[in-house]
Amino acid sequence: MTTLYERIGGTAAVKAAVDIFYGKVLADDRIAHFFDGVDMQKQIGKQRAFLVMAFGGPNTYTGEDMRRGHASLVTRGLNDGHFDAVVENLAATLRELGVGAAEIAEVAAIAESVRDDVLGRQPVAA
Repeated sequence: MTTLYERIGGTAAVKAAVDIFYGKVLADDRIAHFFDGVDMQKQIGKQRAFLVMAFGGPNTYTGEDMRRGHASLVTRGLNDGHFDAVVENLAATLRELGVGAAEIAEVAAIAESVRDDVLGRQPVAA
């Protein structure tokens, strides 16, 4: 079975997606303020490596785990609405790049799998 990473076009596709994605994020008044003072070139590199790994490609991600990496944003008010805005921007980016609905749904599921960690809370018991 091919990985999501392979189905969306590999490293070149992830690179293009992350570039477009951050353009959308930085233009989104709901979430842009979380990136004030952030070295965006460094952020883009970390995001590319994370998505390649999360989508089943080579793992070169060396950043913090999702909980630690977003803890300072949680203290600044990061919440479900902000998380949803990020997922919306990612889905819009992938649609713009011609990624199919099934793959976009798979990306959304991957995002949902880290929601509680990103927002610094305990997972809801099943």
